[in-house]
Amino acid sequence: MVRPALLTGLTLCLLPVYSWATPPRVVADIAPLHSIVAQVMSGVGHPDLLVQPGASPHSYSLRPSEAEALAQAEVVFWISEDLSPWLESPLENLAGSAQKVQMLELSATIGHPFREGATFESHSHADEDHNEEHEEHDDGHDEHHHGEHDPHAWLDPVNGKAWADEIARVLSRVDPSNAETYLQNAQAFQDSLDKLTVSLSERADRLEGIRFIVFHDAYQYFERRFNLQAAGAIALSDASDPSPARIREIQTLVSELGVTCAFTEPQYNPGLVDTVFEGSKVNTIGVMDPLGADIKIGTGHYTELLNRLMASLELCRPQS
Repeated sequence: MVRPALLTGLTLCLLPVYSWATPPRVVADIAPLHSIVAQVMSGVGHPDLLVQPGASPHSYSLRPSEAEALAQAEVVFWISEDLSPWLESPLENLAGSAQKVQMLELSATIGHPFREGATFESHSHADEDHNEEHEEHDDGHDEHHHGEHDPHAWLDPVNGKAWADEIARVLSRVDPSNAETYLQNAQAFQDSLDKLTVSLSERADRLEGIRFIVFHDAYQYFERRFNLQAAGAIALSDASDPSPARIREIQTLVSELGVTCAFTEPQYNPGLVDTVFEGSKVNTIGVMDPLGADIKIGTGHYTELLNRLMASLELCRPQS
């Protein structure tokens, strides 16, 4: 007679090995993409994040723990070299054996070229000599050496849906025992994005006619999706106060365009915004952040980011 303890041991040995299988090691470069990957991996594992909240993805130095995550990665999801040109070398040297998926290169990704004349600097004559010089902003944007496409494609929820599909397919090939979970999670995430997009569209409809400017031209994917267009962007080269001539020039353009509000980003000194628009009727209380630096990383980060962008724009709506 087989004793119960022995029977239990035999039963455990016969169970599928994948019940104890380690989930695949997955890395994502920025928090919004990490959030989509985390949604797809929910219940299976947790992806690692490379670029920490509050840091610029345009120029970043990996910490030892992040370099180790890359070295151990089986799959790396990243936006593109246009967003993170520094990442190409670590991907080759540290994650050489990992499967690497560049989201901007996917055929399903909706891509837009960089907008020409998007910044007020392009209209400037007072600083013409200065603008001809090689210029790099505090947020890491190289004014004359960016790639062909605007890399901020995650700000279009249609891309978020397409990326969830691709992430689920890739992970299903790497980890077929959990393929059903990945696919179900992706579908649930896409369904939630459909509802969010409808809600955001309804909110955007109530913002028709608002005139706003941003400091960093990073939002055209969001603007195009919801039929909202910034009047321009102000790309200042550093956090120092602009010259009086520069301030007058910006204020004149803002007046001519009928701008009612302006947004800064976390990496810019809020006092600089106040200086530029002091004495004008422009509302400068808004903050827009394409990365959601102060949003908790994880599954809820992506949808919260999109909600907050629309909430910021709603500050431009005239109060009745």
